[in-house]
Amino acid sequence: MEGMIHFQAIQQAAQRLAPHVLQTPCVASRTLSQLTGAQVYLKFENLQYTASFKERGACNKLTQLMSEPSAVRGVIAMSAGNHAQGVAYHAQRLGLRAVIVMPVFTPGVKVERTQGFGAEVVLYGQSLDEARAHAYELAQAQGLTFVHPYDDEAIVAGQGTVGLEMLQAVPDLETLVIAVGGGGLIAGIATAAKALNPHIRIVGVQTQRFPAMVNAMTGSHHPLGALNTIAEGIAVNSPGQLPQAIVGQHVDDWLLVDEGDIEQAIVLLLDIEKTLVEGAGAAGLAALLRYPHAFRGQKVGLVLCGGNIDPLLLASIIERGMVRAGRLARLRVNTRDVPGSLAHITTVIAQAGANVNEVQHQRAFTLLAAQNVEIELVLQTRGRAHIEEVLAALKTAGFDAGLC
Repeated sequence: MEGMIHFQAIQQAAQRLAPHVLQTPCVASRTLSQLTGAQVYLKFENLQYTASFKERGACNKLTQLMSEPSAVRGVIAMSAGNHAQGVAYHAQRLGLRAVIVMPVFTPGVKVERTQGFGAEVVLYGQSLDEARAHAYELAQAQGLTFVHPYDDEAIVAGQGTVGLEMLQAVPDLETLVIAVGGGGLIAGIATAAKALNPHIRIVGVQTQRFPAMVNAMTGSHHPLGALNTIAEGIAVNSPGQLPQAIVGQHVDDWLLVDEGDIEQAIVLLLDIEKTLVEGAGAAGLAALLRYPHAFRGQKVGLVLCGGNIDPLLLASIIERGMVRAGRLARLRVNTRDVPGSLAHITTVIAQAGANVNEVQHQRAFTLLAAQNVEIELVLQTRGRAHIEEVLAALKTAGFDAGLC
């Protein structure tokens, strides 16, 4: 069928990848299963050498290119990071020159790792579309072969080996939940999964800020790319034509998640599974957390598709997650501005079992009487119930205290 790929292409890709790409584990998560009400299985693509599934498609494409004379001049790719690293790594392994065009918002950790694989990195554009257009210009000017991140049969077949491995590891999976950007991953997985089990349910997940594929497949008109997203790996305004043809045949449902859902999923995977994922890698779990009724009682496979996250962004997400969980709290205490008041407050807090992270006195920016002071404290606590205990202790000690 035109605009489709055959299962045989995915099987052949698996043979090409076997010596060079890790067959990652697909294992059950008891704790996440308890939290979501589904039987959750995680596919750890963040354990790949480049920390992303993207090297599967890159390896398959570049291996095939080696038989063509045009490969001698090298390859060029456009990517926000993971495809870049996959192409750079396998080009280095095969002795090919690699030029990578990346949008200027790409996290530094992805830029550095791409350069570490020997690629020439060009930062250009405020979006993937702008970076792609520049990459095409450079390809023509320098005689390089453009390696598309998702709109290419060899790339889609390579990504499809993820689904092949998942069904080989857990043949009775009922539902697969896949993060979607340009569509290469879900197109490949859906092709493999439906070939092995025609009744399996395929669910695509996008962010509310970049729902291009959802719009294309459902006829909806969600606004596109109005803001940045922590799932920059799937921040795509123009999904691929080949993936669209495939997912139109094989994908059963579409879901949207917001930034808070993704942040929560990142923190849960770090806390529960002790595994690090980027925003796109957490999108599948974010969907389970936001729509548990859609998966309850089912045997669900999630792909942790990438683990390349900026350390500063991760630190911010962890801190915000602690606030949501009630393990960090900001309190306001009003008291007389006299020596010993702060010592008394911190003593009460310590006796209640909380720890003080930050203290700030507000004397000018307050409506209190001039002889009073408003003190803001950031505390480490054991959770929301503990916060209430601390507030009760402060009030019992005679202080006017509350959450900020």
